[in-house]
Amino acid sequence: MSTFLGMPAAPPRSPYGTGNLRGDRPFPEAAHDELRNEQLRRNLGRATRTIRAKRLHVTAELPDWEALRDAGSAVKTDTMNRLPDLLEELERNVTERGGTVHWARDGAEANEIVTRLIRQTGSSDVIKVKSMATQEIGLNEHLEAAGITPYETDLAELIVQLADDKPSHILVPAIHRNRDEIRQIFLDEIPGVDPELDNVPAHLAATARTYLREKFMTTRVAVSGANFGIAETGTLAVVESEGNGRMCLTLPDTLITVMGIEKVLPRYQDLEVFLQLLPRSSTGERMNPYTSMWTGVTPGDGPQNFHLVLLDNGRTAALADAIGREALNCIRCSACLNVCPVYERAGGHAYGSTYPGPIGAVLTPQLAGMHAAKDDPNSSLPYASSLCGACFDACPVKIDIPSMLVELRHQHTEESGTTAEKLAMKAAAAVMSRPKLFTAAQKAAALGRVAGGRDGTISRLPAPFDGWSDSRDTPAPPKQSFRSWLASAEGSAAMRAAADEGARGTAQDEKEDR
Repeated sequence: MSTFLGMPAAPPRSPYGTGNLRGDRPFPEAAHDELRNEQLRRNLGRATRTIRAKRLHVTAELPDWEALRDAGSAVKTDTMNRLPDLLEELERNVTERGGTVHWARDGAEANEIVTRLIRQTGSSDVIKVKSMATQEIGLNEHLEAAGITPYETDLAELIVQLADDKPSHILVPAIHRNRDEIRQIFLDEIPGVDPELDNVPAHLAATARTYLREKFMTTRVAVSGANFGIAETGTLAVVESEGNGRMCLTLPDTLITVMGIEKVLPRYQDLEVFLQLLPRSSTGERMNPYTSMWTGVTPGDGPQNFHLVLLDNGRTAALADAIGREALNCIRCSACLNVCPVYERAGGHAYGSTYPGPIGAVLTPQLAGMHAAKDDPNSSLPYASSLCGACFDACPVKIDIPSMLVELRHQHTEESGTTAEKLAMKAAAAVMSRPKLFTAAQKAAALGRVAGGRDGTISRLPAPFDGWSDSRDTPAPPKQSFRSWLASAEGSAAMRAAADEGARGTAQDEKEDR
């Protein structure tokens, strides 16, 4: 009797229709609408320029900045190469120190785990410190449907939540809002706000602080994310700028942390590298104002019940991709967004995912796939880039985002089946591989000159080439192809003249050398 094990199945991606890893429209369509929002473009332009300038200033101060980037890249690559072992080590050390570890295959499972843990406390409210993982899985919506009220405590996340909006930036979720909009949101949504509230940032922050302070002091359960999880010690770390994280991580009785499995680091010492890379790359600061680290449960100090939810949700599928796994090295600093010309003009909402910008264009398709449904909006994300390479230059862990975008474009083409573009390319290859046919095609193309305007360009090409002419000038075909010109008397004379000039230059060089 023999057992046939069969071929191993590919790891599952994030289930279709869950969480916030897929928009409703393709990127070009969504971006087209966002480009009309002049206020959005002004907000984004001002904010990204400011952050870029600060980042360049503080990174230039370090003589070993490139060495730090190399070290960060090496640590993350090593982590991905032995991720299963490190996760088991993390689980063992968290458990030994009084915490409880839960494994969630996808967002739906993580949502159910968190909801069950909150219900066990008897609380109907929960405070949250900013966590992109919980936004990714749609935790807030799930909790509200279960009768549990989540309160975001990060100022930008609070603005987004009160406005029933979506984040548009990894680091500054409300970057698309200006102070006048924020003032109106507070007046409309926060009970008891002074109707004379102005738009001075300090006054807006004070209003949010007053509103949140009561939540901090009375809510018994908190949900957090984690920037890093240390396998060696079972330590979790959150870095933030406002102090809300410290309140969430120390005051409640129960703390539930939702962490993507790629956030693990091998050693405590590795924080030395990342606590230099992250603040400089994200906010342009030498160090972040608040760094909170905790290891399990300490009797009489801080939360007495700690739960760590390790979230897969497509990360194992990304890890199985020899090229795409590099996207898991991301430390969510947002440096790539702040230098991306496409993001600066289109904004984060056009990407349709929790993860916008260049890193989102590669990470989202890795986590959720590009062909989960017909005309999957995620299939357009790898094309949301000019491939200028600025994101690669800015990334603190040297993720080669442009190369990954090209690879995803290749994968999309391979999986798309027969398309008009493929047929056109095959036809072009057939013509170009036959000299006589190619010559005839060139002569036929010359007839297209009649479609050219006075400026020598064709305003609109016929389908399926109209997408090209929608955004580019298309030169009308020349009167004569290069091959026919080269075969003519004029071409022959020009080539002889060029050859003679080259010979004279070579002779002059040899004379000077002697």
